[in-house]
Amino acid sequence: MDPEHEAQALRQQLERWNAAYYQNDAPLVTDAEYDAVLRQLQLLESEYPSLQTTDSPTQRVGAAPLEAFSSVQHRVPMLSLDNAFSSEELAAFDQRVRERLNLDDIAYCCEPKLDGIAVSMTYHQGELVLAATRGDGERGEDITQNVRTVRNIPLCLAGDSWPDTLEVRGEVYMPHRGFEMMNARARVSGDKVFVNPRNAAAGSLRQLDSRVTASRPLAFTCYGVGYVEGGSLPDNHLDILNQLGLWGLPVSQYMGVVQGATGCEDYYARMATLRDSLDFDIDGIVFKVNALELQQRLGFVARAPRWAVARKFPAQEQSTRLLDVEFQVGRTGAITPVARLEPVFVGGVTVSNATLHNIDEIERLAVNIGDMVIIRRAGDVIPQVVAAVLDQRPAHTQPIVFPAACPACGGTVERDEGMAVIRCVAGLSCAAQRRAALKHFASRKAMDIDGLGDKLIEQLIDADLISDLAGLYELDVATLAQLDRFGEKSALNLCQALSHSKQTTLPRFIYALGIREVGEATARQLALHFGGLQALMAASEEQLQGVDDVGPVVAAHIARFFDDAHNRQVVDRLLAIGIEWPDPQPVQSGQLAGQTWVVTGKLESMDRDVAEARLRELGARTASSVSQKTSGVVAGPGAGSKLKKAESLGIPVLDEDAFLELLEGDS
Repeated sequence: MDPEHEAQALRQQLERWNAAYYQNDAPLVTDAEYDAVLRQLQLLESEYPSLQTTDSPTQRVGAAPLEAFSSVQHRVPMLSLDNAFSSEELAAFDQRVRERLNLDDIAYCCEPKLDGIAVSMTYHQGELVLAATRGDGERGEDITQNVRTVRNIPLCLAGDSWPDTLEVRGEVYMPHRGFEMMNARARVSGDKVFVNPRNAAAGSLRQLDSRVTASRPLAFTCYGVGYVEGGSLPDNHLDILNQLGLWGLPVSQYMGVVQGATGCEDYYARMATLRDSLDFDIDGIVFKVNALELQQRLGFVARAPRWAVARKFPAQEQSTRLLDVEFQVGRTGAITPVARLEPVFVGGVTVSNATLHNIDEIERLAVNIGDMVIIRRAGDVIPQVVAAVLDQRPAHTQPIVFPAACPACGGTVERDEGMAVIRCVAGLSCAAQRRAALKHFASRKAMDIDGLGDKLIEQLIDADLISDLAGLYELDVATLAQLDRFGEKSALNLCQALSHSKQTTLPRFIYALGIREVGEATARQLALHFGGLQALMAASEEQLQGVDDVGPVVAAHIARFFDDAHNRQVVDRLLAIGIEWPDPQPVQSGQLAGQTWVVTGKLESMDRDVAEARLRELGARTASSVSQKTSGVVAGPGAGSKLKKAESLGIPVLDEDAFLELLEGDS
């Protein structure tokens, strides 16, 4: 294809993607794929300057306003930023800045690049009078009524001495916990489910009915100013942002100033480690020359300032081909569809498998085998298919059909009324469930059998050496020594570990049984409430619901487990083999005696298990969920819905420093 036709094709493709992304709130491709095509067009226009047109996507930002909103002229154009995708490109940006200014070192203001919607807000004499989208950079859409509904945007500025006219610029976005709650409600009600928080924020801001916007969990953070009249501001970017904060406008808590390219790289690395613990999406870091006088000397190119750059993180979304779907059977019999993909690099790793969750999610996505799909991976979260690219559906695709029988054992499958999960009901007679149950039973937080890893369990089951949990303790050195890559010494060590694990605690044993919906905290509450295993096994559903942290659904799962004759037989065999524990004794003393506490978020000084153990040493009971019975919450970074619920109920919340003071005060 000749350069002229190639440039025209690229422009048309980008404009179609722009319309889908900005006007229809239905993205057709990932941000990374869009950036790659845009860079391809930029390189082509750079090589052939005569091909550059005034309406090229390389010369404009976003899309034209919708006719349904009135148009707003930006007094100062809202330009986009150039991107740096590597350390080398960031270093090249710094070199260009230093050479233009003839300086050896530059101070840069750094702040996370929020993945949301850019907006402009104008305050006249301290009162919010106008808000607009970026639009095409020159003109945007009047969204004043919608912006007024965003709860952390002040309608009137705090303090005094603000300019007569102050245009503030920033990003409207949707925090993760709000996004997940909104999508969960939408799935129940059959409403539209959004692909990602950025898409959700765009759809929420551009509602003609501001009451809809008001119902969405939006937030705002400032990143700078535009037009200013009748007053003055500090002479550097960081101090301007700090001043905006004093006037009541939200600013990033992570902003700071560094020196040179090395300082920028260090800041980038620090934020990369925090990225997955944040309650909002960031897709990079923005670096701006801090001094306004230097910014003015550097000036602008056609669509971006010379004094700023966005260093992008690896994309958390990519598109790839769905090759097939396999069905895995979990510990509780749940059958989960797993997408087999053409390998794709996303979120810093190569991904070839992703979850499709359940049958309802497959129907919602309307995805077929053979489709191009968008994969999302954020941190340690299991990669998931978030959308099918229906615009690129091939001629011959195949629908995804759930198995009519268990794919592992051929047994009967059932779907609970009103539930999305389909389960194999064969229990431990199903090899897949037996594998998963054994892995759970041997895990560190359960029976903690050292040396009994997943691969060894697979060998034991494939060799038909064990058929249930109790069978582990019937293994001997001679039998184990015959296994592949397993010598006599390894066999002896495992037998000793099995013997050692017989001395346990009642909460660990209950948790190890793998009862559906019974986690560590619930197992602990059951042990404390009933005092012994026999009382627990004999309890009715009504009695079980009298336990903290146990509702009707969990009570039904527990009662059903112990009513099953096979499960009772396995428990009896485990006890006969010699598994034992001291009676659980609730702590009656300590400054937190009689109180129930919850630990949430990620603490820096200790993991959650240790924190809960320290609370129990003070006499407290620990639970996994917040309720009106909760006495206090310890909240570390990344705390989400539990923290929000505690605040709504007026429950005392300790951050990590306050928690450590509590522990030190008792020592």
